[in-house]
Amino acid sequence: MGPWNSFVAIGDSFTEGLDDWRPDGTPRGWADRVAERLGAGRPEFRYANLAVRGKLLDQIVADQLPVAERLRPDLIAFCAGGNDIIRFSCDTDDLARRFDEALERVTATGAKVMVFTGFDLGRMHPIIRRLRGRVACYNELMRASAERHGSMVIDLWGMASLADPRTWGRDRLHLTAEGHRRVALRVLEALGEPVTEDWRTPLPAADPTPWRDRQREDLRWMREHVMPYVRKRLQGHRTGDGFQPKRPDLSPLDPAL
Repeated sequence: MGPWNSFVAIGDSFTEGLDDWRPDGTPRGWADRVAERLGAGRPEFRYANLAVRGKLLDQIVADQLPVAERLRPDLIAFCAGGNDIIRFSCDTDDLARRFDEALERVTATGAKVMVFTGFDLGRMHPIIRRLRGRVACYNELMRASAERHGSMVIDLWGMASLADPRTWGRDRLHLTAEGHRRVALRVLEALGEPVTEDWRTPLPAADPTPWRDRQREDLRWMREHVMPYVRKRLQGHRTGDGFQPKRPDLSPLDPAL
């Protein structure tokens, strides 16, 4: 496999790179990290990241997929459906059917395509944990779709190192820089790229958190993240409104990277 001369990433906040922030306040994320590695020392390499936070599967298909079809890169990362899964209601079978239709179009570009399972939410907060069965079902349907279309599956569900809460941001929905770094290593490994670090390595042992501090953190999370999300959903607001892709076309990487 490889070398890859062009890479397009399509998806939502996970692929945009929240919460892995550069010093200037822009998101980096696993996809940028992968592109930086693939393009190291190769001025001919081109990269586009079309992902926008909050986007549902149908929005990604409508807004981003036609761009990927036009660009026809060597490599495409296609991750979608996570925001559909966390909605108040979700028909997982119908979501998987629409994912399969989209994946057929993605693979028709001739690119090598990567798709991503959802994370295992079993060790998260009880409210998030309730979605675990829905995510697991969608994962299996996505795997079947990937097999039909000859796509590579990046297994995020099996990344035990991401069970550590230190790899997740304060909203418990987006990875920290450390989490994105490990996903990038996982992707590079799957692509057959040499890496010098292992995404499986556990984080150093942390001091136990007192029960009272855990309760206080749970209350803060409910107040600052869950309730505002529910309120915005009820008011019809969408997270991605007003945001545009950070790299809308295939372009060279900054040499400084």
